[in-house]
Amino acid sequence: MTSKLFLLFFIGLTLMVAGCSDEPPPAKKAASQQQPAPSPPPAPAPAPAPKPAARSAVWPFLSEDAPVGGLAENLTAKNYLLIFDGSGSMQDKKCSGNSQKIEVAKKAVTAWSKSIPANANLGLFAFHNLGTLTLPLATGNRDAFNQAIGQIQAGGKTPLSDAIIYAYNTFTEQGQRQLGYGEYTIVVVTDGYANSISRLNDVVGKVLSRSPIIIYSIGFCIGEEHSLNQPGRTIYKSADNPEQLQKGLQEVLAESESFDEDAFTR
Repeated sequence: MTSKLFLLFFIGLTLMVAGCSDEPPPAKKAASQQQPAPSPPPAPAPAPAPKPAARSAVWPFLSEDAPVGGLAENLTAKNYLLIFDGSGSMQDKKCSGNSQKIEVAKKAVTAWSKSIPANANLGLFAFHNLGTLTLPLATGNRDAFNQAIGQIQAGGKTPLSDAIIYAYNTFTEQGQRQLGYGEYTIVVVTDGYANSISRLNDVVGKVLSRSPIIIYSIGFCIGEEHSLNQPGRTIYKSADNPEQLQKGLQEVLAESESFDEDAFTR
């Protein structure tokens, strides 16, 4: 009996010890699933560059876009841009009586401006002792025009080519605003020769071949030998005294009913 009890006790103790030493199997660790950082959204595709509006190959090179400044109110307006030579030689009194040539020319163009029809556009490019002086094309600018003429002081060179390029560009912009209609006349009053005769000839040739612009020149006390005197291409008048200068300007507006001959003598 004692032996059986001892045997049972020993078996129980063995099972108890075995049960206490066993550890539960370690829990399976969840597989690490590290989420990748979200990728940045794709950059938007660059907007395509706007295509330039198609332009006509014919002056004034109209495009599909509206012209700068919008359409002109008067599509058939006449346009005059005066190029006034205020170079150093205009201080001379030759061909102008007891006055300097520049004073005679100022008086003539001031009177001329008053005779331009009110619905015509007038602009100015003058070169003189202080550089260049410009006035945009407009209808209601006659007082401003005359004030600008009064500021001109004789001195400096004769950049006729630059002046005609300015007039051409100005008329091209205005031509776009007028859809190519109207009239465009460059009026040059000069007593000297261009700084570069070859360049002037090239500029004049391009203006006349590319556009309907008229170049009307009055050579004051320089005779007929001038680069702007190109029969069949330009209109050129030689003026050897104040009266001929006034007449030459009068003929620019020969078709204007509002021209007042007495304006030159007031």
